[in-house]
Amino acid sequence: MSSSSSSSSASKIIGVLLGLGLAGILFMSRKLKKVIKEDFGAFVERFNLLPPPPPAPPKAPHLLSALSFAVSDIFDIEGYVTGFGNPDWEKTHDAATRTSPVVSSLVEGGATCTGKTVIDELAYSISGVNKHYDTPTNPVAPALIPGGSSSGAAVAVSANLVDFALGVDTTGGVRLPAAFCGIFGFRSSQGALSNVGIIPVSPSLDALGWFAKDASILRRVGHVLLQLPYSDPRAPKNVIIADDCFEVLKSPMSRVSQVVIKSSEKLFGKQVLKHENLESYLGSKVPSLNQFNNSNRNGELKISTMRSLAHAMLFLQRNEFNSIHGDWIHTTKPVLDPATSAQLEVVESAVDKAHTCQSIRSETRSALNSLLKDDGILVIPTVADPPPKLGSKEILSEDYQTRNFSLLSVASISGCCQVSIPLGFYDNCPVSVSFIAKHGNDRFLLDTVQSMYASLQEQSDIASKNNSSKNTVSQEESAEIAKEKGNTAFKEKKMQKAIGFYTEAIKLNSDNATYYNNRAAAYLDVGSFLQAEADCSTAISLDKKNVKAYLRRGTAREMLGYYKEAIEDFRHALVLEPTNKRAALSADRLKKLFQ
Repeated sequence: MSSSSSSSSASKIIGVLLGLGLAGILFMSRKLKKVIKEDFGAFVERFNLLPPPPPAPPKAPHLLSALSFAVSDIFDIEGYVTGFGNPDWEKTHDAATRTSPVVSSLVEGGATCTGKTVIDELAYSISGVNKHYDTPTNPVAPALIPGGSSSGAAVAVSANLVDFALGVDTTGGVRLPAAFCGIFGFRSSQGALSNVGIIPVSPSLDALGWFAKDASILRRVGHVLLQLPYSDPRAPKNVIIADDCFEVLKSPMSRVSQVVIKSSEKLFGKQVLKHENLESYLGSKVPSLNQFNNSNRNGELKISTMRSLAHAMLFLQRNEFNSIHGDWIHTTKPVLDPATSAQLEVVESAVDKAHTCQSIRSETRSALNSLLKDDGILVIPTVADPPPKLGSKEILSEDYQTRNFSLLSVASISGCCQVSIPLGFYDNCPVSVSFIAKHGNDRFLLDTVQSMYASLQEQSDIASKNNSSKNTVSQEESAEIAKEKGNTAFKEKKMQKAIGFYTEAIKLNSDNATYYNNRAAAYLDVGSFLQAEADCSTAISLDKKNVKAYLRRGTAREMLGYYKEAIEDFRHALVLEPTNKRAALSADRLKKLFQ
């Protein structure tokens, strides 16, 4: 939000509050600070990079016309310091003298860049937690982590603050937050796009990625970034299900792999479906893993292939990060989160081991390219586990890290392109699946997602309904329990907890106006007026005679400066309940202010 618009909003609110007394003004000043920051904590910097004027007809408009996007705070923007998720980094580096070429290409393609988003500290983890800038709120699961490292970018897209966003995927930094926030996340083929103007984390693993909520936008962004000329899309001839990878999931296979299988059969026929044990396949095709295991066994008799891939990936990340940024860390001695410090201290400087890892990369890419060829898709889970709760110990547990890195390492080590695809929810958590295509086959992967997604949604809805029909009664009961927990938290003035419980109730039963109305009351209390207005509007659409919803929406609109609409809401509440003194007083007060 610009300083001029912030100042205008402030003067409007203070004008409304004249006569309420000093205590009221101080109270609303605290609320105002929250309103200015009301972006789910996604952004660290707001600005506008505007696209060139659209070409005159009959020329076609720019491919990304009217779209907005954000960039993770790892991309250079001329005139701004690239913060890299750490205040000490920002203090010790100058503003960028030019904008990253990939960002410029999107602006030239017709999109407006609206700001920079939060990343994990030094883009080093996948949790989405950043103690310096606060952890962005997961819009689809506020009590759960958003995932990282490109947490703010994923949150901005999931919350509809922008149409798409850029991130960097090293060990899952785009794919994992996409899965946790219920949106698309595309990791491009390693080296397919310029890394100029992007802070490196681990050059052997870094790949540019982007988020979107819409498959068409995901594809359009890819066509601009990859500078792809038009060509007819190709249908996959092989859809290979990595059966062993789905066996480790905590959600049922009917919600993930079976959705892909049924969609593929419907679109392309049963003949395209193949099944593979990825652990066995890579174990036989990547001999250098044995050499890596011998130097990494630490007393273990046997290490699985997928786990070994994860170990190799993390070794490369740590080794290369230290070689690039180690001097800065030792010289500056920045204030780091203990979790980040602990990971950086694990660095091993083994030249032979680094060479072995490069061999593993080459062999894994060759193995997957041979398996997939030009027209194959490998289907694996994006992540093994649902997003953990904020502040839980699970985030740093070895089991959680190993289970998820084992899946994420397949594309990171091979450099192949991968897309995480949202498939709705299971047990109140986002569900996703991933498609991987051979290195350099980004266009084919984008086209496949575009052609399959409607069918995937259809099959996902069927699977979800089949599951929910068995639990309809218990879901409604669970929703009521969550609402009561929210009411208790509200009475105890624990508003964020209340919002979380009401959100849980809405996920369990989205047709209940009371749940939206109650959440709106909590949002009003913390100054989240946009969210309060949206919730009240939903409540009204479900229950046209909901007096409280009109009153709360009127209050939210008043605070946002929409005075005419606020008066209409208060008057509508009076029509429904003529004796409501609050509605009468609010409508009269606003009317007098503008006479």
